[in-house]
Amino acid sequence: MAHDHHHDTHDSAHEQGHGHGHGHGHTHDHADIDWAEMAPHLEAQAELYTPLYRQALGWLAREVTDPGLVVDVGSGPGVVSCLFAETFPGARVVAADGAGPLLERARARAGRLGFADRFGTLAGDLPGALSELDYPADLMWASQSLHHLPDQRAALAALGGHLTPGGTLAILEGGLPARFLPRDLGTGRPGLQARIRAVEEDAFTEMRADLPDSVAEAEDWPAMLTAAGLKHTGTRSFLLDLPAPLSDAAREYVTTSLSRLRERIGERLDAEDRATLDRLLDPADEAGVLRRQDVFVLVAHTVYTAVRPV
Repeated sequence: MAHDHHHDTHDSAHEQGHGHGHGHGHTHDHADIDWAEMAPHLEAQAELYTPLYRQALGWLAREVTDPGLVVDVGSGPGVVSCLFAETFPGARVVAADGAGPLLERARARAGRLGFADRFGTLAGDLPGALSELDYPADLMWASQSLHHLPDQRAALAALGGHLTPGGTLAILEGGLPARFLPRDLGTGRPGLQARIRAVEEDAFTEMRADLPDSVAEAEDWPAMLTAAGLKHTGTRSFLLDLPAPLSDAAREYVTTSLSRLRERIGERLDAEDRATLDRLLDPADEAGVLRRQDVFVLVAHTVYTAVRPV
């Protein structure tokens, strides 16, 4: 199993959050992120999404029996890494990420849950840092991390190179972006979240184009997996459905997600939409997300699996 390596790096996979991945307010300039400050938000978000992850891991458990080593590539604070340790009680689990503060949370979480004796972390630029694994993985999971890498096909090939023959790579990419709000809020112009989403799509395209040595690629993940020398074995989507009225934790998640959207893309919205978003974020406003009763969370994540040929 990998040991705890602490490399200076800016490549963490995990400011989880826009609809291309975890569903919600994503910043892509990772060099400027204070991961210690972001960690509680990422951890709370992953905990909220645990029902979805349990579905996905249950599906993987039917495909992959008794893995010896499971690697979570771009693990963030380790919520899903620990779910893997729970799902596969005979497996060693390695949480790999570029952000040391997030891996500290992962180690602490594994200790609290009783997994410390079979849980390790690996810090460094991904996927290169995976060369420090002590042996190949039987199951590798990469959740919304590949779209941050300039050459996604090459990254898939690199991940596949760290699998045992017959080992499985599972990637979570795409699906349906998170929805929080009804089409007509009763204030502002109807369709606010759809317009926010359109701006997010443009911002994501710009992020990909701005990556050094970015390689344009149609987002056909089965085709990319095949081109990377792997055999695509399955595709499944998993739903998180938290209907109104929301729990306090879910409401706080929606508030934080919309706040980060306001910071990141607010100036790209027109004045009316900015004003509506500001009302939604005002804790004293009856139309705000902390008070209104029609806020929900609905999102779908898609997982693709492939095996390394024997």
